Amino acid sequence: MLAAAASTARDLDVAEECAQEAFATAFEAWSRDGIPDNPGAWLSTVAKRRAVDVIRREVTLRTKLPLLVEHNVTVTDDDRGELIDTDSKDTMKDERLRLIFLCCHPALAPEAQMALTLRLVCGMSTEDIARLFLVSETTMGARLTRAKQKISTARIPLRMPSEAEMPDRLRAVLGVIYLLFTTGHTATTGTSLMRPELVDEAMHLTHVLQELMPDEREVRGLLALLLVTDARRSTRVGVDGELIRLDEQDRSQWDALAIARASDLVEEGLRATQPGRYVLQAAIALVHAQATTYDDTNWREIVRLYDVLLVSWPSPIVALNRAVAVSMVDGPAAALALVEELEIDVRLKDYHYVPAIKADLLRRLSRDDEALKESNRALELTRNDTEREFLAAQMRERASDV
Repeated sequence: MLAAAASTARDLDVAEECAQEAFATAFEAWSRDGIPDNPGAWLSTVAKRRAVDVIRREVTLRTKLPLLVEHNVTVTDDDRGELIDTDSKDTMKDERLRLIFLCCHPALAPEAQMALTLRLVCGMSTEDIARLFLVSETTMGARLTRAKQKISTARIPLRMPSEAEMPDRLRAVLGVIYLLFTTGHTATTGTSLMRPELVDEAMHLTHVLQELMPDEREVRGLLALLLVTDARRSTRVGVDGELIRLDEQDRSQWDALAIARASDLVEEGLRATQPGRYVLQAAIALVHAQATTYDDTNWREIVRLYDVLLVSWPSPIVALNRAVAVSMVDGPAAALALVEELEIDVRLKDYHYVPAIKADLLRRLSRDDEALKESNRALELTRNDTEREFLAAQMRERASDV
């Protein structure tokens, strides 16, 4: 809807308003006439009609950002015609990829590009985006406001980049898709562990991007990462929606074809002199996926890959995940020392996996009182109901063992 309105209005703020008005119109019309055969096309068409009205009035053209599009808009009487169900689901999703490229403007800081695009194009809440970027909701809200103000006041022209400009935006576009998938794979908030619609959307966008840019190694790396990670989808939750740990998942139910395709992509990507972050992340996930059992996992290889990944992507989350792998190679005491060093990083202050991992390491060291304290902190910080129930069940189980 946003893409349809933006392609007509050429203004990001106006497009948002048109999309909201389309929902309001649908509430009234569908209550009266019933839901149409193709709700998506109906909503997109109404949003575009509202944008046409804005062009006619010419109220906001001098005060808001013109969103440059590929074709000029000509307003005719046909624009007042009947709503037609001519939706193509794939076309709408491909249009979303186009809008992601439009919004990932290099004049904005990389994190601002990704955050703004996730908010406007992907419809993610400010709270969810804040948790992805390890900042407070207030901080992220301020960042989003500043980014929109910069676009407006500096009159930054959002347009489709030329072929030569694509590499400047590709990194942010890949980041948007990766974060969209991450949110779908393990939802930061809500009642379910996963949001399959976001996973499917990210998979679709990556496939389209791979078709458009088949020679880009990091595009293939991201595709490999998403394939091998999503291969476990059906085994991550039980029949009642409960979280199932990796060591308890039925590996025979993993998608072998997806893992095999990811393996080919990773093998090709690792031949590069300096493999990118997505190739390396995919390689780590592939070590897990190719192990016959959890006990057969090659943890030393995982630690080695994390060491390489930290060079190309020095993220505290990568360092935290590396600490988990270190615990399987050098023991919990060595890993605990690494986690305690990472606790100093302010970005991880409210990251619930830090106390959750620390609690597990402390339990393995028989420091049960300290482990309980960390478990309680992890429970306080966790916003996903499925993860909260998993943590609570672990605490109840261990309390009964005492």
